[in-house]
This record gives sequence, structure tokens and C-alpha cells, in this order.
Amino acid sequence: MSGALAHRLAGQASRPLAREVTALARQLGEEAGALAVLFYGSNLRTGALDGVLDFYVLLPGPQTDRIWPRVSYREVSPRPGLTLRAKIATMALRTFLAAAQGKTRDTTIWARFVQPAALGWHRDAAARAEVLAALAAAARTAARLAVALGPEEAAEEEYWAGLFRATYSAEFRVEAPGRERSILEANPAHFAGLLPAALEAEGIACSVTENGTIRPVLSPERRHEILRWWRARRRLGKALNLLRLLKASTTFDGAARYAAWKIERHTGVPVTLTPWRERHPVLAAPGVLYDLWRKRRGR
Repeated sequence: MSGALAHRLAGQASRPLAREVTALARQLGEEAGALAVLFYGSNLRTGALDGVLDFYVLLPGPQTDRIWPRVSYREVSPRPGLTLRAKIATMALRTFLAAAQGKTRDTTIWARFVQPAALGWHRDAAARAEVLAALAAAARTAARLAVALGPEEAAEEEYWAGLFRATYSAEFRVEAPGRERSILEANPAHFAGLLPAALEAEGIACSVTENGTIRPVLSPERRHEILRWWRARRRLGKALNLLRLLKASTTFDGAARYAAWKIERHTGVPVTLTPWRERHPVLAAPGVLYDLWRKRRGR
């Protein structure tokens, strides 16, 4: 991998992280026998250690779960007075790469990882190179769809905003209006100049006009090909997201602790976790909600 895109991503992925984050990423990677661990999300931008830290653990070998990724939650205390809360997605690196390249029906990987991510830990130089290639593939996939969906000429942020609106509408989730703008405003250095670099790597020429807008050179045939590819994924987007939510409801390791923390954070009411509630978070949900209602009413 070479060129402007590779240079950008190598620098961004190697940014320094808090030592607590790198230590936890190493722990997660070594325990799982992983090739690498990506750190992403709002805590990457802010550097804060509160809230939930987001990690992707990328494994060697073939994908074992047909509905991926596998999701878990963990709390660790690296020192007195500090608790780190982590949401961990785990999948095979080769599947992550295929999804980033747009070779699967999934939309979540390339749409998520065209946004900032850092290498929290990697096993060796070869693993680092594979992950950087996957991040570059995500940027290329997102960029080609952004210009196929967008106008013949526009400011760079307009192409990215249109892309995120399209992916949100294809997934089984609800985002507040303007969510796509908040992503761009929170990460201006990451997105500034990313589109031309990704298009160059994808083999799509573009020019930058005097007023700073971008004009991609995309033939009608290529645009039609990309949009046909997108329609096939858009049709299945909500169904795939629903399948993942259903799987997570039964396989989310640590789901009860994660839910209890979220409830207390948003309501101020602590949730008592019994061993049964930890083992059966879905069955326990009605009782937890009743206890929450009763405690809030008592207040």
C-alpha cells in the first residue's frame, strides 16, 4: 500500500493513546490470540477514559461466527479509583478486510472505519500492514459510493454527509437529524483531503476547483455500476442489522453489566445485579425495569 491515502492512514493509526488504553488493548489482543486491536469512537477523539471505550479485536484464521462481530463488555480497574469500561467487537481480520472492500453485503464496517481509528495494539509488522490495508479499503469503498451518490461537483464535506445519511437510512437504527454533520465537525482534520486521496487510490480522478469544491471524473457506466452495488446492500441493510441485534441479545457477554451501567448513568438509579440476572439479561429485563420504576417513584 502506497500513496497519499496510505501515508495519511499510517500516521492517523499510529497516533499516541493513553497508556491505560494501550494496556487494555494489549490485554484484549493477547488474551484472544489476535493479530491487532483497533480503538475507535468518541473517546479516541477526546482522549477521555470515562464512558465506554470501543475496541475491535481482529483475529487470525477464518470467521467462526456467521453473524459477526461477536460483542462483549468488560470492566477493568488498572489502578485504584479508575474503572475502564470497554465494549469489544471480535471478528476475523480476513472478514474485516472483505467487508471493508465492499465484498460482503455488510455496510457497517466501511462506513464506520472511514471514520477515525487507531491501532491500540498489533502483534507484528505484518499484522499492522494488513490492518492498514483494510482501513484503506474502507476509505476507498466509502469514497466511491460518496461520489456516485453525490452531485457532479460539491464541497468535500457534502459528499461525506450524503454518504453517512445514506448508510444511516440503510441500517436498522435511528440517528438524530444532523448526526452526519456532527461526525464531520468533530473530526475535521481526519476528513479534510481524505476524499481526493481515497479516490486516487481507487483509480477515480478528480479535480479541485478554485473555490475548493471537488469534481470527480466518473463515467455514467461506473456510476451505474457503483449504485447497483449499493442498492443490493441497501435492500439487506436493515435485515442484517436486526439479525445482529437479535444475536447480541443472547450472546453479548457482559450484557447485564453493560445495561446496568447505562441505566445508572442515565437515571442515577443503581441496578442490583444478581447471578441470575447476569446469566439471563433478556429474561431479567422486565424485573429490572419494574425495580427501576419503583425506585424512581419512591424518590
